[in-house]
Amino acid sequence: MEPVTRVEGRAYPWGAKNIDTDIIIPARWLKTTTREGLGQGAFESVRAEPGNVFDDPRYAGAPVLIAGENFGCGSSREHAAWALGDMGVKAVIAPSFSDIFSGNAFKNGIVAVVLPQEAIDRLVEVARDNPVTVDLETMTVTTPFQDRFTFAMDPFRRDCLMQGLDEIGMTLARDQAIGGYEANVAQGRPWLSAAAGNAPGRAAA
Repeated sequence: MEPVTRVEGRAYPWGAKNIDTDIIIPARWLKTTTREGLGQGAFESVRAEPGNVFDDPRYAGAPVLIAGENFGCGSSREHAAWALGDMGVKAVIAPSFSDIFSGNAFKNGIVAVVLPQEAIDRLVEVARDNPVTVDLETMTVTTPFQDRFTFAMDPFRRDCLMQGLDEIGMTLARDQAIGGYEANVAQGRPWLSAAAGNAPGRAAA
């Protein structure tokens, strides 16, 4: 996972409320075993409508999505976060998120920013023609017009995003401590190591 400290650029000025994961990525796209290409199916039903924001060339490749309350509700499919990432979205700003979607976004390096509806309305207005900046160091969302909205985030999630650490990365970061613990167990309680070595299905040394 790549570190995220600042997301800056054009933003999809959408603001739609109660967007569930089936709208983000329809069920027929869930058969894939890879994340690549899911961006093509993202918001498929919305893109079927003429003049939709996702096919507007002004916002092509925008790294920020501005949405309405209860974004990511519905099923727990992680493909929703995968699809957003594949289409280039690195931050979603909304008044509220489904807990499961928020967790999936975090695990996939997508910043989920919660701001009040008044701030969302302003950002949608500004984003139609101007960039938006999400800064994890200052915990702010800003615009070229001196708008400055502060947001809160769990310190653990913020630190992981800024360091680019997913669950595997967090485990690998503790590699020396884990190795030291295993060595101490092998020395102080060798019968545990012997039992592990003789476990069914484990090849003998």
